[in-house]
Amino acid sequence: MVAQQVRPGDVLDARVLAAMTAIPREGFVDTDIAPLAYADTQLPIGCGQTMLSPIQEGRFLQALNLQSHETVMELGTGSGYFTALLAQLAGRVVSVEFFAELSELASQRLDQQGIENVSLQVGDASKSWSLPDRIDAIVMTAAYVSVPEHYLHQLKVGGRLLAVTGKAPAMSVQLIQRVSEWDWQTESLFETVIPAVINAEPKTEFKF
Repeated sequence: MVAQQVRPGDVLDARVLAAMTAIPREGFVDTDIAPLAYADTQLPIGCGQTMLSPIQEGRFLQALNLQSHETVMELGTGSGYFTALLAQLAGRVVSVEFFAELSELASQRLDQQGIENVSLQVGDASKSWSLPDRIDAIVMTAAYVSVPEHYLHQLKVGGRLLAVTGKAPAMSVQLIQRVSEWDWQTESLFETVIPAVINAEPKTEFKF
């Protein structure tokens, strides 16, 4: 997967490639679709949800550039595989999942891999989620029309947030960095399409 899909997909960061090599993707999907675990596609994981494709995961991680001392928040635990990759690269992961069933499965899978630097939480984080302190990085594994302002203020100065924004078929991966107390810089990285965040309804558009 890494040699044939991820690296040719412009993922060249050695730490990201090592993490994706170290974590067995088939350990995070149901046994009946395990033969497809390394396919370049978004696989079903239950509750009507899917996991990101390997290339999407690699490119997201490369863009985040997580460091071993940092704390990262993940919105959408899903299967737990991307959570495991985050845990390989960061010092601590806080991951929030809407479906308790998926969070419990992810917890079991992370335990099987001996991953201990992850805090799993359950709830609706579509618009906000309380944290005790500001955080180094936030990654959203489902798409928004626009990023909730709450999460921009959860970042430390120098922190960054990665999100997919827009509506299918025109979605863009955005990397937003907090450069000062009241300033953020946004960089559009590449286009992709992923499912929308549950309960993150688009704002009403008024026509005159």
